Amino acid sequence: MTVLSIALILGGGAAVAWGLPAAHRLARPWDIAAALIFLLGLTSTLVGVLLAFVPGFFG
Repeated sequence: MTVLSIALILGGGAAVAWGLPAAHRLARPWDIAAALIFLLGLTSTLVGVLLAFVPGFFG
């Protein structure tokens, strides 16, 4: 595993862990931002896992 894939997995996991509850807890304009952070975190985590465990997936 490279440093980039580890950073993507950890950063994405943190964004998912914060964004999902915050999207349900925050008031109206801020819940949309939290939902987008959750979506970006999920995407980041999936890309990190692909980079770490499937060599040559993007190449």
